[in-house]
Amino acid sequence: MAHERITADPKVMMGKPVIKGTRITVELVLRLRSKKHSVAEILDGYPNLTEDDIYAAEAYAADYLASERILAAE
Repeated sequence: MAHERITADPKVMMGKPVIKGTRITVELVLRLRSKKHSVAEILDGYPNLTEDDIYAAEAYAADYLASERILAAE
């Protein structure tokens, strides 16, 4: 699935997925959300982000995990 707001470039943040046009990684957004930071708090700390960027990072992570290959233990 394509994610317009997420990009990965080996020259930016060592190729980690970032919000397009920033150096803010999807990982950072997810870590902030996991620490119960609200969308408003994240936007206050990172004013160049939008609410849609935060939701795009969450959607990217969900799609990444949905396509992950699972190996059953024997």
